[in-house]
Amino acid sequence: MTETRTAAASAVGSHRRSAAWFLVPSLIGLALFVVPLPAGEDGVSIPIALIAGALQDVLAPALPWIAVAVMAVSVLGVLVVALTKPDLSARPVVRSLFDVGPVWTVVRVVGLVLGVMTALRIGPEALVGEDTGGLIMDLVTLMVTVFLIAGLLLPLLLDFGLLEFAGALMRKVMRPLFTVPGRASVSSLAAWLGDGSIGVLMTGQQYQAGHFTRREAAVLGTTFNVVSVTFTIVIVGQLSLQHMFGPFYLTIVVAGLVAAVIMPRIPPLSLFPDERFPGAPQVENEDDTAASDPRPLLSRAWHAARRRADEVGVREVARTGASNVLEMWLGILPVIMAIGTAAVLVAEHTPLFTWLGAPFIPVLELMGVPEAEAASQALFIGFADMLLPAVIVSDVTAEMTRFVIGALSVSQLIYMSEVGGLLLGSAIPVRFHHLVSIFLLRTVICLPVIVGMAHLLY
Repeated sequence: MTETRTAAASAVGSHRRSAAWFLVPSLIGLALFVVPLPAGEDGVSIPIALIAGALQDVLAPALPWIAVAVMAVSVLGVLVVALTKPDLSARPVVRSLFDVGPVWTVVRVVGLVLGVMTALRIGPEALVGEDTGGLIMDLVTLMVTVFLIAGLLLPLLLDFGLLEFAGALMRKVMRPLFTVPGRASVSSLAAWLGDGSIGVLMTGQQYQAGHFTRREAAVLGTTFNVVSVTFTIVIVGQLSLQHMFGPFYLTIVVAGLVAAVIMPRIPPLSLFPDERFPGAPQVENEDDTAASDPRPLLSRAWHAARRRADEVGVREVARTGASNVLEMWLGILPVIMAIGTAAVLVAEHTPLFTWLGAPFIPVLELMGVPEAEAASQALFIGFADMLLPAVIVSDVTAEMTRFVIGALSVSQLIYMSEVGGLLLGSAIPVRFHHLVSIFLLRTVICLPVIVGMAHLLY
């Protein structure tokens, strides 16, 4: 009897420890990455972004040089690996950081060169000015602090059972509607309320850990990493639509949900294979687990979360956080600098996007969009940077036109100055041509929805 009581007491103690090990870090992670807080003139933001912003203010004078130093380490590591060809089979982190192939080596080198030129303000103004290289350097310096804070703290969301808990609860929503696992609901929510870059980072981490297939990672990386509420407020202010923020954001949500249902079911996303990341550990499929587990849904979710919490240790979490930061700094910053500058350079100094929009003038006129010619110039320029469409139509007289272009620029989602560069530099298996086609498809899908909503409002 005594042994039975001892065993029961031990089981209760173990249950409480695993429950606490799941709940405390996960709730802290949710508070940091998901819970919106007032952010002064910026409206609302999430704590992780506020912390990164405060750190950026403190380090502001040094941040461009920190970014350049990080890019220099990235290039030096790639060149050393390429020239010496060491055996990295026992060092997977080093291999993922520096064994990147000739194309990405060139991209990193270009990113470093542009970073040095912009930091020193040497070279043509068209290349290093405030609207081109300077704009991207501002973004890169912000990413230095965001990647540092988010990378170190991401394990609170990823490693203590929260994703297993959400996966079991949300499977019946996320899988039939969006063809992705239930655990994707956490990264989607973090991206929507916080920042698209955080969603990309979380998706990449989960893909490498074996929880998402190539198709699921591609869908999540290009469909759910919507610009943050804070940046939406910036766009609304640029368009003088502050009085329409509620209808504006509702329109974005409706258009985004329509695109999220359609995009995974058509090429190119539907053509990605359901294969795991090469070398990823074998993990349980949440669909198989649900089918074989007769317990109630909440009980199943609770058990899965506690089991995951039992598996994680402090040392592993610290190592994962440090690895996150290195992968994001060294792998992504030079890519954003190179590709983002190139995209904005084309947008600012060539008529390419005006030419691309010209054939759509009759379409916009048929849809009843006022000042269709001005609107057409902004249809595709958001591929370079999401704020550019709002800048282009900010002087348009028709409020409905400003509303349509602003909502469309957010709903298009893929812009090379940030999310596009992040995707290309991450483990998520999308290429540039995928991003082009996804951007165009999202434009075609979202434009009629947004125009329809605008006609209801104006």
